[in-house]
Amino acid sequence: MANIMRREDVLNEPVRDARISPGMTIEELVKMYEDIHGFMVGHLVRGIKILKDCLKDADLRVISFTANLVATGLRGIFAQLIQEKIFNLVVTTCGTLDHDIARSFGGTYYKGFFEADDKVLRDLKIHRLGNIFIPVENYGPLIEKKVYETLDDLNKGREWGVYEIIWEIGKRINDSNSILNAAYKTSTPIIVPGYLDGAFGTALFTYTETHKELRINPFLDEKVMAEKFFHAKKAVALIVGGGISKHHTIWWAQFREGLDCAVYLTTAVEYDGSLSGAHPREAISWGKIRPKARHVVIYGDATMLLPIIAAMLLG
Repeated sequence: MANIMRREDVLNEPVRDARISPGMTIEELVKMYEDIHGFMVGHLVRGIKILKDCLKDADLRVISFTANLVATGLRGIFAQLIQEKIFNLVVTTCGTLDHDIARSFGGTYYKGFFEADDKVLRDLKIHRLGNIFIPVENYGPLIEKKVYETLDDLNKGREWGVYEIIWEIGKRINDSNSILNAAYKTSTPIIVPGYLDGAFGTALFTYTETHKELRINPFLDEKVMAEKFFHAKKAVALIVGGGISKHHTIWWAQFREGLDCAVYLTTAVEYDGSLSGAHPREAISWGKIRPKARHVVIYGDATMLLPIIAAMLLG
């Protein structure tokens, strides 16, 4: 049955023309966005409102994001959001650990360009991540060395969760822009369901090949997820990007009948049926987001939009 709609029900808030004031603050910019409203800017304003309102009284505050963003300057913003305890649970991918370890221990990344000749870059021993250039020596070998050094120090008489190993690495980092260090200092678990899919995970594998006494139990990480979600009175999530980090967040949310509030920031489209592009309304059908939950999808590049969102949450 078609919804009955009256003109006065929908024509109640006019679009206003905006004007820029030189030197305006981020708060003033977002306020101006409320007047512009269209097209994605209205979703951005709504997402900020949802997060600011929901985070106030939520005991479970999840931020989920993909690793590619950590290769950019957003790394420091993610660390800041953890340091300030805006979020108290991180769900991400293995590359987050890789990039954070590499950058924390002197592995410089460089501004590059998408149009580079990748065959030439290979000859020059430079990895390309979009328009980020990463010298080979600043990635795999450096990460393996630092992971090995941490594993050498671990007590081999007990089992270790992956999140605990991540904290141990974070404890050895002296970098205010480090996500791992921020997580260690605030006792914020970093859950990496695909922890084998990167240099960190490969280092764990090769190390245990010659150190059989080291026992790693990823189910300890799942126990953290279970305890966090089962006991949460109110659960909120900012989900940046898609893939396994997005799904692991909403998957666990279904066991408490869904998230109470959810903001998706993505460039993935819905029409191909992918999890990355799926809207919150689809998650409602699975019980991953509650039917009455406040939610919104913001389409756009996180490197441009996340700093605005973070500034409003930290302000």
